[in-house]
Amino acid sequence: MSTPHRSPRRRSLLGSALAALLTAVAVGAGDAAARVHPYGPRHRSVNDLGNQFVPFHAHLWDLLHGRAHGGLLFNWQSGFGTGFLPDLGTYLSSPLSVLVALFPREDIDLAVYAVTVLKTALAAAAMAWLLRTHHRGPWWAAGLLGASYALCGWSVIEASYNPMWLDGLIAFPLLCLTGEWALRSRRPVPAALVVAVCWTANFYTAFMATLGAALVLLVRAALVHEGLRARLSAVGRAAAATVLGIALTAPVLLPLFLSTGRAHPGWAREFRPVPWADLFARLLPGTYSFSSPAVFVGTGTLLLAAALPFHRALPPRTRLYWAGLTAAVALSLQWEPTHLAWHLFATPNGSPYRQTFVLAGIIVIAAWSALAAGPPRLPALAAGSALLAAAALWAHGSTLVTAWAYALFAAGLALTAAAWWALRHRRLLLPAAALLAAVLLAQAAATTAFGHRGKLGGLDDYPSWGPAHTARAAALAAADGWPAYRTDPSRPALSGNDPLLLGGEGGAYYSSHTPAVFTRTMVALGAGWTSRGRNVQSLDNPVTDAVFAVGARLQPDGSVLRADVPPLVTTRPPGAPLAYGDSPFANQELLLGARVYEDPVTPGTCRAGTEAFLWAPEYNATARLADGRAFRLNGNAPRNRAALQPLGVSRGTSSALVFDAAPPPRWTLSCLDRSRLDAAVAGLRATAATAVRVGSSDVRATLPPDARGTAVLSVPATAGWTCEGRPAAEHLGLVAVPLTPGTTRIGCSYRPPGLVAGLAVAGVALVLLPFGARLSGRGRGGGRRPSGAPPAALPAPVPA
Repeated sequence: MSTPHRSPRRRSLLGSALAALLTAVAVGAGDAAARVHPYGPRHRSVNDLGNQFVPFHAHLWDLLHGRAHGGLLFNWQSGFGTGFLPDLGTYLSSPLSVLVALFPREDIDLAVYAVTVLKTALAAAAMAWLLRTHHRGPWWAAGLLGASYALCGWSVIEASYNPMWLDGLIAFPLLCLTGEWALRSRRPVPAALVVAVCWTANFYTAFMATLGAALVLLVRAALVHEGLRARLSAVGRAAAATVLGIALTAPVLLPLFLSTGRAHPGWAREFRPVPWADLFARLLPGTYSFSSPAVFVGTGTLLLAAALPFHRALPPRTRLYWAGLTAAVALSLQWEPTHLAWHLFATPNGSPYRQTFVLAGIIVIAAWSALAAGPPRLPALAAGSALLAAAALWAHGSTLVTAWAYALFAAGLALTAAAWWALRHRRLLLPAAALLAAVLLAQAAATTAFGHRGKLGGLDDYPSWGPAHTARAAALAAADGWPAYRTDPSRPALSGNDPLLLGGEGGAYYSSHTPAVFTRTMVALGAGWTSRGRNVQSLDNPVTDAVFAVGARLQPDGSVLRADVPPLVTTRPPGAPLAYGDSPFANQELLLGARVYEDPVTPGTCRAGTEAFLWAPEYNATARLADGRAFRLNGNAPRNRAALQPLGVSRGTSSALVFDAAPPPRWTLSCLDRSRLDAAVAGLRATAATAVRVGSSDVRATLPPDARGTAVLSVPATAGWTCEGRPAAEHLGLVAVPLTPGTTRIGCSYRPPGLVAGLAVAGVALVLLPFGARLSGRGRGGGRRPSGAPPAALPAPVPA
């Protein structure tokens, strides 16, 4: 089956290139069939892709081009200022992310898509390379199996809109490759560096990939080494490289973990295993669900894996270990203790089966093992086909299967069974290989397109960059006055991270690291949220604009509303510590330091000339003044919380409050007196800093000679701020500095908690790396094939 005239390295390269090519073609074909961006008019950016990943990559583009406000440690543009290193480590630390800088900024959606396809293709190439380190076989078969791994249902349906997860898809074969080096006592330093890159790119999926690679290593050690000592030595070398590699990532990883602990809690859900009919249904092409494991890897690959236990040309131990590992990992998805272990002991929000790519990879490795002694014979193929047919029949009770899924599966099973059988005849090699490739491409493209239909039908979607984005970004850029004042993209938003996507320095922020102190503070002031508090929305309110130095706010018609506001650093008079209460109106006045609201003259009418504001956090409909336009409030507890809503200027009795649906059980109407607000702002400006300098992660301010009380930075008091050499104080959720008589200058800086400790751990790991290499060198020889072992167990290593 192999081509003897090519070198092993060249055949491995050909296999990886074929895998990457097939993957890119299949993904592109599926996207084109679904007519999603960039191949058609349909939006591709669903859920977090449009809400988080595209905006974060836009911010990375700005950083790389020197246009961002902030740096690697701090982000001045989101959430009125927040730490950035954890977001960088969560969303943007893949080495491939920087490629977005090569695209025009207005093509950021295309840039993210290109990186997504590239990541998927690299995962295919890495798997194809790994397979040929296990044993030599036909390069084209390694390419097909590598592509089937990268085109698994989990990849094309779930990870395609979570590009950071695709780094785990790449990491699994790479980490398995470091295990192969450990088996042969080779390359300890490169192994640690590979681990470091994988964990830096995305620690979450890298954790799952590391667990999977450890299981693969245990099977490989049992198959290629005789004796407990040799096996333990190999596992020990791999463990040492893994620990050192993870330690090298500590400057990013430790701040990330600490930030997660201080983030607003997400949705806690209880794990419930899916019915077995649903699990077997996901083996079929053309199925869609975010609540079950998308195990599909192509019928040809599944057939090889199913035929493995019956392939008598292979040693019984090989068949038992690989079949047993595949079954054990599949079962671990359905048992709560092991399910939690895969996910760092917390059932994730959204898709609960994020470890599925590891099972897909193990199935592919098992399928490759079935080729170690040549293609399975007809009895093995028949038994494997019967096994898959039984699984498909069991899936009949699932609501996830369709007629198209069964048709694709049945046709694919028949064609691939014939192709694997035909490969035993040399003259049929080319047409059989072409048939296997065609089936894989057709099934993967169909699954990709079907997944788009499901996502667009059931998930929020966000428009790709277009004229509306360009107009808003231009208006924000024209109004920019940072750091003299902030410019806020306001509502209605195009994404949960409009300040990153469009520009400005607003209050909106959506991340897994949204600080709990920021969410609490903004909610106390009347802000709305989605995603159960992790997606905090901009608060369109002149009182909070004054507090947070928002001097320009984008309006729905594209114009910019300007206001004279205090600078970023103001002072408050001495007094007892303050605390927020239940009313957002009272809380705003507390933070401002003045009374600016008045009660309505009737329960639903404000005095003429005042501005009406409605607080109804659970209301999910429109409300209006009787003579004004309607405003939508998006309250749907606990997922969504409606923001405090401006309704316009009251004209008295003709401007009574009207709910266009049943009134909510909890609501308050309050009336802003603009003259009072102007006087309060003038008072703050009179005692505020006379000069403010803002760096990438620090603030320096010059205060009036008679400053007293407390200096307040209009920045959330997240952990990591220090002022005058001490941890920053807090004033109603904002960074504060108690002033002593005569203080005229203050300085505050931000450093992510855990950064110094992480740098120390990484430094120790760097020192230990050479010693790891020496220890590995002393252990050489453990990789020699023991006498009497089957030739396929540990072949001469393919250059890797």
